[in-house]
Amino acid sequence: MPAIIGKKVGMTSIYAEEGVNVACTIVQAGPCTVTQVKDMDSDGYSSVQLGFGQANPKRVNAPLAGHFAKAGVKAMVNLKEFRDFDIEAKVGDEITVEVFEEGDYVAVTGTSKGKGFQGVVKRHGFHGVGDATHGQHNRLRAPGSIGAASYPARVFKGMRMAGRTGGDQVKVKNLEVVKVFKDKNLLLIKGALPGAKGSLVYIEK
Repeated sequence: MPAIIGKKVGMTSIYAEEGVNVACTIVQAGPCTVTQVKDMDSDGYSSVQLGFGQANPKRVNAPLAGHFAKAGVKAMVNLKEFRDFDIEAKVGDEITVEVFEEGDYVAVTGTSKGKGFQGVVKRHGFHGVGDATHGQHNRLRAPGSIGAASYPARVFKGMRMAGRTGGDQVKVKNLEVVKVFKDKNLLLIKGALPGAKGSLVYIEK
């Protein structure tokens, strides 16, 4: 399965052949450099490590600097390991958007937008007060009763309550690649991707 590291640029829309307006996300995908190749004999599993974004060598710590020097590649800002990488890759090879074609379906992993501390209505989709029962007759967006009776006399773990929302790793599957701009290293992917503009995304076929 081909994969690449990219950066979310923003959203746009294009017209499909049948005249339907399709919302798309623009991704600056690659170019990525292969920094390590693992195999069953030496590592117990097979994978390919890709690097994306050139780093300032002065800001790279000693272990990573040695890792890049061993591979004979420039220092990278972001590293990501992909298993089941179908393409024959050697250390130092460059992976570009050419590994994808229009019509391919991909899974995109990113970090969702952080929304801070939120109540149950925004965080879990509670509807707020309905018939003014369950302990919230005068607080429209309160969670209401959260415990059981005198037994077990505690709140169970996993109870949906207010708390920090967003900033989680999210994977969205079955997104269609609408267009591939090979000369600009851009992918146009149908639909929305997790994360804010400029955030890192991992795209797997």
